[in-house]
Amino acid sequence: MPAFTFEKISPPVGQGPSATAPARPQGVISQMIDRFAEKRAKSAARETGGTDKPAE
Repeated sequence: MPAFTFEKISPPVGQGPSATAPARPQGVISQMIDRFAEKRAKSAARETGGTDKPAE
């Protein structure tokens, strides 16, 4: 006979639509990386003779 047993607990039943997490503002590091990537894309486009706008 085991010294202890595990009780199966069912997850709570949802009463309504689950709320998604609110969008958090970007951190400083993420903004810096975005700026560097944008500048690099622009300089690469100029070298290849493309447009200044990055492809979306």
